[in-house]
Amino acid sequence: MTVENTTNETPVPESTSPRNAAGFLRRFLGLTGRQDGHHEARRMSLIAFFIRVVSAGIAFLSQIFLARLMGQFEYGIFVFVWVMAIIVGNLSCFGFHTALIRFVPQYRAHDEIAKVRGITLTARLFSIASASFVALLGIAFVYSFGEILPAYYLTPLVIGAFLLPMIALGDIMDGTARANSWIVQALTPTYLARPLLIPITMLAAVLLGYEASAETALISALIATYASTIGQLTILGWRLRRRFEAGPKTIEFGYWIRIALPIFLVEGFYYLLTNADVVMVGLFLPPEQVATYYAAAKSMALVHFVFFAVKAGMAPRFSALVAEDDSTELGRVATVAAYWTFWPTIAVGGIVLALGPFLLSLFGPDFQAGYPVMFILFAGVAAKALIGPGEALLTMAGQQKICALIYLGVLVVNIVGNIILIPHFGINGAAAATMTAMLVETALLYTVIRSRLGISMFVLSRQGAKARGETTRHVL
Repeated sequence: MTVENTTNETPVPESTSPRNAAGFLRRFLGLTGRQDGHHEARRMSLIAFFIRVVSAGIAFLSQIFLARLMGQFEYGIFVFVWVMAIIVGNLSCFGFHTALIRFVPQYRAHDEIAKVRGITLTARLFSIASASFVALLGIAFVYSFGEILPAYYLTPLVIGAFLLPMIALGDIMDGTARANSWIVQALTPTYLARPLLIPITMLAAVLLGYEASAETALISALIATYASTIGQLTILGWRLRRRFEAGPKTIEFGYWIRIALPIFLVEGFYYLLTNADVVMVGLFLPPEQVATYYAAAKSMALVHFVFFAVKAGMAPRFSALVAEDDSTELGRVATVAAYWTFWPTIAVGGIVLALGPFLLSLFGPDFQAGYPVMFILFAGVAAKALIGPGEALLTMAGQQKICALIYLGVLVVNIVGNIILIPHFGINGAAAATMTAMLVETALLYTVIRSRLGISMFVLSRQGAKARGETTRHVL
């Protein structure tokens, strides 16, 4: 990422002194220099990166604690229901959480504050109402057709339904905060507070005499989710009132929902794509296998925070450049995003794979069977990192419809692959299906970005090499 030095400071010679080291750190983190869009995007990416590093550690230790406490069978049940709740809760937003990131910066740029007030309120109310309705449908389904499900999933699924409204509202709060460049406020509740509260609440419940079961873990997750989301709503509401004074609200629900629905398809297909393997394993294999697969995927998820961090910082920047109609700068920023996604992903992935057997052993003695899964999944993650957050670029550029079609196709590839491979190869088959889907996703996104936007969003492209040189020169 390029950050021009507009100060008149004399270049500091290389030195190992604390003063010079501190000056380098400030320049690297973007704390000096011009306070422009480049600075803001890099600052957000770096903050998101560090939060995700800490979050990955907390979440990983949390899952190890739960697996050790509950045992493989109960942990597998918890994982299946928790992943389902996260997917459905996110889908219940119907794309509004991402639409906020697109609309709010544009409305602020054009000083349309009444629309900012309108869309933030509408998104909150809509997400709670839609998620509550979906939760009621889910409970009705369990009670009406429970005989087709394994008995050990019935009660956990009902508990999971009560998670949906707060998961949906939390995603809306995340989108609202990121749209205002409040990256710490956006990520802390979901990625720091909630992963900490779940094991703490679970431990308290066990110490009080409750059974270390999937039901107890899901109730602990319920308490943690409500506490973190309500806390985020309170703090974010206060910050919004300080930034945007009370006043009239312009509500264009019909327009917003028309834009949000294609985004919903993109986000929905993406969430299903990234979690379909866990769900499919749960449908075909017993909870013990779900637990083993999830432990391997969770270990590999330590690599994903690189992609997430870059996406969190770049999405508002993409949106602003689209609003400014600056296609040249948009192409440059896109290639920089690919660069900062790929190489850190390779570095972190190599470390995680080297530590794979040790990481899996932390979950329990029976979890090391998931080690081959980690290698298979990493191949797909590395391929996806070649182009960086391509789907974010397409969405912010108004290409959400074609992006939705891409993810629909990739999702079909993933599901069909799981159906074919899991019965023959078990959890390794699920990983292979996911890897294949990631390869197809990468190829399709690159092709569409190049044809629709004229941007070669590829880390090894000529544009990428130029961006890499500029980034290294300006940062160092």
